[in-house]
Amino acid sequence: MLRRRSDTVQPVATWRSPYDREIVRLAVPALGALIAEPLYVLADTAIVGHLGTRQLAGLAVAGIVLTAAFALFNFLAYSTTGAVARRLGGGRRAEATGIGVDAAWLALGLGLALMVAGVVLAPVVVDAMGASSGARGYAITYLQISAVGAPAYLLALAGAGFMRGMQDTRTTLVIAVAANVVNIVLEVLLVYGLDLGIAGSAWGTVIAQVSAALAYVWIIRRFARSTGARLRPDAAGVRQVAVIGGPLVIRTGSLLAVSITVTALAARIDDVAVAAHQIAFQVNLLLALALDAIAIAAQAMVGRYLGAGEPVAARAASRRMIVLGIGCGIVVGLVVAVSAPWFPDLFTNDDAVVDLAAQVLLVVAVLQPLAAVVFVLDGVLIGAGDQRYLAWAMVVASFGVFAPLAVLVALAGGGLLALWATIAAWMVARAVGMVGRFVGPRWEHVAA
Repeated sequence: MLRRRSDTVQPVATWRSPYDREIVRLAVPALGALIAEPLYVLADTAIVGHLGTRQLAGLAVAGIVLTAAFALFNFLAYSTTGAVARRLGGGRRAEATGIGVDAAWLALGLGLALMVAGVVLAPVVVDAMGASSGARGYAITYLQISAVGAPAYLLALAGAGFMRGMQDTRTTLVIAVAANVVNIVLEVLLVYGLDLGIAGSAWGTVIAQVSAALAYVWIIRRFARSTGARLRPDAAGVRQVAVIGGPLVIRTGSLLAVSITVTALAARIDDVAVAAHQIAFQVNLLLALALDAIAIAAQAMVGRYLGAGEPVAARAASRRMIVLGIGCGIVVGLVVAVSAPWFPDLFTNDDAVVDLAAQVLLVVAVLQPLAAVVFVLDGVLIGAGDQRYLAWAMVVASFGVFAPLAVLVALAGGGLLALWATIAAWMVARAVGMVGRFVGPRWEHVAA
């Protein structure tokens, strides 16, 4: 059981907190694991890019589909983290392990369904994405082979969520790094050594994903043996994990809808606008990794404290993470603002794109402290099991605030800066909804 902090928490200077060591212990390895995720894509891009333009175009189309599809299942990590942490905090290690087992079985079932859908529907999806005739075959090949790895990928998500809930992000980092090394070695061997082309790249990634999944299965099995938890699938338990994570599918779907809409509207403006948007959007995604690492720490810590009946400690730790997140947002925002005039030159030689991207990057810089509040509170509420509120808050912000503003910008013929202003309004709406929830007491009630 946790040492009770609710009677001992005292105000401390903002530069020092009794929670800092625990936050760093969880957030730093989590950041490393998050950074490792895009390396799969970078490795594929670098290796496939040397095969030819058509192969790279096919990879781009398949990559967009895979990213969107897999993102909808990130609840397997996030909701599992909070549910496991709450049971761990309450001293119920066997139940915590049971959640991990149920999440793994759910991931396997969903992954098999996704695999079948991916293999069968790949040609239809690629055609719907508008792939050129030259890239179409490569996109279908990569998508169908990658679909075979869906069960392993989702299993790894569930495994990562379980380990985070058990307050261990170092293991997730080790597995992520090891899987990336396996991926790179296999891709070079299969693509160049065996001359398998883009298919070799896809198979290398699939094998790496399977290796990560097997590592997590072994870990969960070890926990089950030590705690006496069952390993067999339990329909009620699997259903419970699905219910806990269901609202996060709505949340993620709304987020994807906003991202896709912004990119589509930018493309309707002109090529310069969509190119500048792509640069700013990718920079924003990169910056989000640091904030997401703090959010993961929030999921684990808040869940554990609430499970232990420590709402005061949960709130105090949350406040500290908000402060750290804002500080991080200010620092990276300043870095982006200072580098905005020249940073786009790294991506393009088009002066028009560079100038517009530099302006949008200033918007990205200003948004970072606000984004920090949103990300951290996202983690806090997930750790508390308040996913339903998160889902509806995201729906309201996305379809009640962003969508009307985006329509107005499109009808008025607004440019890219106006479009990014709608993103800023969307972020403000999300922050208002989550801060309003955080200042109240309802999220402190332990969820299932």
